[in-house]
Amino acid sequence: MSRFFPTSLKARLGAGAAVLGGMTLLLAAVLWLGMAQVSQRLDAALAAERRLDQYAALSTQVSTFIVVAAEVIQTAQSPKTRVDRTDSTAQMIERSFSILRAGLDMEVAEARGLDARSRRASQSLLIARMEALFAGLRGALTSELTDVQALRGHLDRFASGFEPLLAQAVNEEKRLRTEILSGIDALRGWLVTAAAVMAALAVVLVAGAHLGLVRPLVRRLDLLGDASRRIGAEDFAVALPEGRDEIGRLQAQTNRMAATLASRADEVARDRAHLNEIIADRTCALEAANQRLERTDEDRRRFFADISHELRTPLTVILMEAQLGAKGGDFATIESRARRLSRRIDDLLRVARSETGQLALDPAAVSLPWLLQEAEAETAAELSSAGMELTREARDATVLADANWLRQVVVGLIRNAIRHARDGGTLHLGVRAVGGMGEITVTDAGPGIPPEDQARVFDRFAQGQPGSQGFGIGLALARWVVDQQGGTITVQSPADDGRGTRLVVRLPLVAG
Repeated sequence: MSRFFPTSLKARLGAGAAVLGGMTLLLAAVLWLGMAQVSQRLDAALAAERRLDQYAALSTQVSTFIVVAAEVIQTAQSPKTRVDRTDSTAQMIERSFSILRAGLDMEVAEARGLDARSRRASQSLLIARMEALFAGLRGALTSELTDVQALRGHLDRFASGFEPLLAQAVNEEKRLRTEILSGIDALRGWLVTAAAVMAALAVVLVAGAHLGLVRPLVRRLDLLGDASRRIGAEDFAVALPEGRDEIGRLQAQTNRMAATLASRADEVARDRAHLNEIIADRTCALEAANQRLERTDEDRRRFFADISHELRTPLTVILMEAQLGAKGGDFATIESRARRLSRRIDDLLRVARSETGQLALDPAAVSLPWLLQEAEAETAAELSSAGMELTREARDATVLADANWLRQVVVGLIRNAIRHARDGGTLHLGVRAVGGMGEITVTDAGPGIPPEDQARVFDRFAQGQPGSQGFGIGLALARWVVDQQGGTITVQSPADDGRGTRLVVRLPLVAG
């Protein structure tokens, strides 16, 4: 080509080269700036993903701290024990706060524009409020405060206040991440537009050039424009031919940019999938742990609530017999009561050492007439002191049950009648076999139970009448013991002649 246009071609080539070189450098600068902006925004998106991961870890740590704090509060642990039990988790939470706060402080310093700084500052404020709530709860736990209700109040305020703040912080972080990704899309469109404008200008400038000279250059520019559009459409499988001139270098930069974007996109997708897996696994594990802790906590609370009832009544009888024995010199009854109390304490200690916190029952064949005799002997002094007359009608019946606990159930029913129906003056015990079940009835002649109270007399802490000491844990435990042995316990009031109460216990008869 130089042979045909030795001078003009050089001049045109020089001018064209200068113009095209300038255009190429300008386009390279635009693309380089766009690539830098995309890289910066991708870094910001990854930072948002990392903070979401940190928020997830903080949520898990706080949930663990709440569970441990609830346990030490419910069990009325000493301040030192509370500190020992919660200190490791509290330190992890404080480290998480420190990491989040440091990252946000750095972003506040690097943010451009008042709006960006304001949003980062709002995130920092949410972190500070969460830290303040946590500091308040931890201060209460490490203080000398021993009031369980007050401590639970601190815990409830923390739990109810922390979760909305954490949710707000996570939502704000997600919104920020969405804005960043939207900004990348907008920047990509801008890059495509810039490339198209540059290509159009290049076409205008080379329109007067010889087709034989300009055509190869145009073809390379077309390839570059097509690659830019593919990158803008998130198709990073770009492989432009590279050369030593400006266009070749630009194509090489475009190849590297496409490879970088493809790598970053894959990394973001992997991180997001991994984060979702971690969140799902942690959520399932936390739910399972919470369910196990709830079951164990319920069993423990039931056990410690039942202890007071199971130990109070035998001790009362021992004290009464001790007073009578001091007058008459007969301490045999006191010894018998003490032995029974010792057996009951052994039973309760076995419960306390068990993993589930439930009573261990030992079913065997039990004669119900014999059981009534044992119950009468145990409550004889209380019946005499109350001035009540006991009648009994016992037919032969043998059931499969734990003799010791079933005796305690009957004794508890008799004592309930003594407390609530001593004005009736009489108490009737009955045993019979009916419909494959052994039936025990305890009938008093007292004032009875109002209909509206009958449905809840077996509930824990329920009271038979306002102001009385009620049926409470005794009947709740009785129902549990009977239910665990395949039986039922029901109440009927009025029982006879429009007054009184009848409690009926049914247990399966021994087969054969």
